[in-house]
Amino acid sequence: MKTIEIKKGSIIQRKGDLNTKIYRVEKGMLRSFSIDNKGKEHIFMFAPEGWIVADGADVNLPAELYIDAIEDSTIHVFEKELTHRTLESKPLLNRISVLQKRIIMLMSSSAIERYEHFKETYPHILQRVPQKMIASYLGITPEALSKVKGDKLREK
Repeated sequence: MKTIEIKKGSIIQRKGDLNTKIYRVEKGMLRSFSIDNKGKEHIFMFAPEGWIVADGADVNLPAELYIDAIEDSTIHVFEKELTHRTLESKPLLNRISVLQKRIIMLMSSSAIERYEHFKETYPHILQRVPQKMIASYLGITPEALSKVKGDKLREK
């Protein structure tokens, strides 16, 4: 394991890179995302303090996701082969749990339900992440996110 400091906007993994690293966030925040054929970003997940982020593809295959810093960050870098011996299980379980819920929600939930789940999953990052990134994560446009938030306010 090594610890590194990275600046906001730094890309630490690109699609196609050798897929051998796992990143644990000590301070700051990372995100993983893909870019479709039209150049549109699709955020896969956020990783605030105490979370891990890595490409889920096999270590022998090229990475499918980009990973970058959305805040100045301090991260621990682990080699994938050493994961079971070095990482605590809680961050890994957080990642697996969030991804499973996210996939199910994208298949079956409304935008309002996905937004509520986002607020429950990431309560401490709502003010730290631009609205366009939250919209991307939810699979909706920034305009649709504004409408969802407005609808929630009117319900109260």
